Amino acid sequence: MSRTQAPTTDTELAKILASPEFGRHFTDHMASARWTPDYGWHDRKVGPLKPFNLHPGTAVLHYGQEVFEGLKAYRHANGGIFLFRPKFNAERFARSAERLALPPLPEEEFLASVEALVRVDERWIPIAAVEESLYLRPFMIAIDECVAAKPAEVAAYSVIAWPTGPLFAVDRGVKLWVSSRYTRSAPGGTGGAKCGGNYGAGMAAQIEAKQHGCDQVMYLDRTGGEGYLEESGTMNLCLVTSDGYLITPMLGTILQGVTRDSVLTLAADFGLTVEERPISLGELRRGAADGQITEAFAAGTAAVITPIAGFKGDGYEFTVGAGKPGKQTMALRTELLGIQYGRVEDRHGWLWRVL
Repeated sequence: MSRTQAPTTDTELAKILASPEFGRHFTDHMASARWTPDYGWHDRKVGPLKPFNLHPGTAVLHYGQEVFEGLKAYRHANGGIFLFRPKFNAERFARSAERLALPPLPEEEFLASVEALVRVDERWIPIAAVEESLYLRPFMIAIDECVAAKPAEVAAYSVIAWPTGPLFAVDRGVKLWVSSRYTRSAPGGTGGAKCGGNYGAGMAAQIEAKQHGCDQVMYLDRTGGEGYLEESGTMNLCLVTSDGYLITPMLGTILQGVTRDSVLTLAADFGLTVEERPISLGELRRGAADGQITEAFAAGTAAVITPIAGFKGDGYEFTVGAGKPGKQTMALRTELLGIQYGRVEDRHGWLWRVL
């Protein structure tokens, strides 16, 4: 490991940590490794954060062979530093790599690289006033200097990080734009992989949502009729019913979210029965109107659990429940954050101590 010769000053870091902004201020170091057919994964190191030097013919620039992950490091009140379910991220990272014809990174190497960066940049982890943390972004790109449509023969892996705070205003919830123009994925596509192309293709839908006064987009699968709900631009969808069910769209064309999976595990503790099944837009609209669907929320690593106050689409707009954060939503959110920050017993063994 080599440390930077120009670390962020204590004064500047204090200013950044006082009001952390998602994806804006990066820590001083990065972890990295390289893969080739002859040597496999090698050249593992942690060093100063620095730009990539890429040839104009580098494969990722032309064919988008790229995958990434997102997880957080939390500072507990006792000073300990913990990750939350990093093995889940490691497994998903490997699956995403295989889908994009990139070399899977072994779980132990993923975990070691993330831990190493957290240790060297520990001072960047905020003390949580609300839900501040250090966001970690492992990613892999194809770096063959060859403009040919073929699986990657050379790959670069890296982990970068930045401090972050709440992504959305939880007290009011978010409004989602139900897009009838854009779709996110299809059976056999890359919907289950965490790859840049999924998000890049969603930027136009996000602009559309903003133009209609909404915070995020809600995708439909468009298989027939009005379509079935899939997920938001950066979050999985969950609904709570008046008769005690927590309903969420099935996996297949959506991302298998860490937070989603955690919520489904915690649901029984709050008297909720989980149903993973198709949910039509019509069912959502009818359920919101007659009171069968009482709460809606989005789940994601960056968003944690964010209440959904309402939905809007071409020619319609409606709220869910009272149009404000629901009781079960906020209870699940409090429980999940409590586990992540060490305020609630970790009965499922989800915390991973680094320091």
